[in-house]
Amino acid sequence: MPSTLIQERTEARPNARQEAAGKVKGVGSGRRWATWARGATGVVVLGLVWEFLPRLGLVNPYFLPPLHTVLGALWTMIKDGELEKHLKASLYRSLVGFGLAIVTAIPTGAAIAWYRPVRELLQPVLEIIRNTAALAVLPVFTLILGIGETSKIAIVLYACFFPILLSTITGVATVDPQLLRSARVLNLSPVQTFRKVVFPAALPTIFTGIRMSGAAAILVLIAAEMIGANAGLGYLINYAQYNFLIPKMYAGILTTAALGVALNYVLIGIERRLSRWRT
Repeated sequence: MPSTLIQERTEARPNARQEAAGKVKGVGSGRRWATWARGATGVVVLGLVWEFLPRLGLVNPYFLPPLHTVLGALWTMIKDGELEKHLKASLYRSLVGFGLAIVTAIPTGAAIAWYRPVRELLQPVLEIIRNTAALAVLPVFTLILGIGETSKIAIVLYACFFPILLSTITGVATVDPQLLRSARVLNLSPVQTFRKVVFPAALPTIFTGIRMSGAAAILVLIAAEMIGANAGLGYLINYAQYNFLIPKMYAGILTTAALGVALNYVLIGIERRLSRWRT
């Protein structure tokens, strides 16, 4: 009899765990759908406000056309391939500059935080440079590198470098000392300690800087394309404004906003995938 009860309890435990896991998963899924629904509601409300403000005469419909007019201009540019040309140019410049910033800023920040001589050598110089706004040095990049692709990529690299650098320094420098003591107890080498303990612990903080730089990559590039370019979303917005193609101008702004949102969600997905060990 006791053995039978023990067997029944043992068999019941996995079922109970599965039921509990199913309930937790169901609650999480419900919350996720509720979050998406509230977000979609906010976007719909914003679209309705945009649509009806010009129609009701609360704003001048020439300077702020209704949303359906802007979407019509956007669809026309999609069909004739004009939007694709400008979008490809902006994507190439922003992604190359953003990628170069990640590749250079993370090792530099890790070296500054991990090695004191490197920090003492580089930190004063970097402090001087990082307090100079990216758009303030745009004329310098244009004079030295010309008005081609190189200057656009360089200004994006400059704007994205320092948020990633500072977040990397902060993340590496504020790793829990208990983790470092555990690494010493396990006789890990400095390289193993950094690779297996420090970098994973600093990754969430590093991704904060990466996401900030993702937004900066789009914003700074749009401003740079407005000053000197013959293609790109910034050029499209500037050209439409000067030629009073107002719906096309707003269509370019909407595309820029959608691009920034999409990049942010891609980075969030990558962060979650790399940080699956976190609860």
